[in-house]
Formats: sequence, structure tokens, C-alpha cells
Amino acid sequence: MVVRRRKKSRKLRGRSRTMGWGQIGQHRKNGARGGFGNAGMHKHMWTWVTAKSPGYFGKFGFKLPPEAKVEFVEINVDALDDLARKLNTTTLDLAAMGYNKLLGRGKVKGAYTVIVANASPSAIKKVVEAGGKVITPDGEELKVEE
Repeated sequence: MVVRRRKKSRKLRGRSRTMGWGQIGQHRKNGARGGFGNAGMHKHMWTWVTAKSPGYFGKFGFKLPPEAKVEFVEINVDALDDLARKLNTTTLDLAAMGYNKLLGRGKVKGAYTVIVANASPSAIKKVVEAGGKVITPDGEELKVEE
């Protein structure tokens, strides 16, 4: 097929400094595209914002304060027998040892009184079935809700 119209890029070889874009400075820098970066998002680029980034403006969500977060230090029930043997006692104060949650992996052989802030239902069930009980540091006994 015969080319009837040459490309603009071919026509502009050897032309002036502005290459067909008018005065010096036109079609240069960031004014040619409506500003640098996110400039004009609430003004002349509003249609772009609504189409491409609808969540750009406004507040949403909730940020939990760091002091409200609880970092769990867990121990499983399969470690209770070893702890009781090492400490030579049936009352295990896990809260004093730095643990704050008892989890239910493994089996419990002995009847222990376990003092811990939190415990999973399976852990409580296993300790109670072995003849022991789970108590919070405040003295409240934890039971499985069925």
C-alpha cells in the first residue's frame, strides 16, 4: 500500500528547536501533562480519579492502637508433663514463666493445676480430662463452653 502521508516524526527532521510545538517551552516539562505527580487530583484530573483510583480521597477503616494488641506467647499441653517433671510440682504457673496462652497439641498424662491467662478449648478439655484444671492468674477457673 502506498504511503500518502508521512509521519510527523519524519517531517520534523532538521527543524527548529521546538519541532512543531510552538514557542520554546511548550510541550516540555510537567505543564504539558497537567502537573507533576498527583497535582490536580481534586481539580482537573478528577475524572481520572473517579475512574482509576476511587479510594484516593476520604477516610476509611480503623487502626488498632499498638497498646491494645496482645502478643501471645504460647505453650502446648504436650510440654506440661516435662515442665512438671523438671519443677517437681503439679501446680504449673505458666503466667509466671512468661506464657500467656495454652494450646491443645499433644496429650496430658498427669493431673495438673495450670495457671495461665488464656487457653484454647481443646487445651482446657485435655487438662480437665486428665484430672486437672485451668485457672487464670485472677483465680477464675476456665471451662469449655459446649
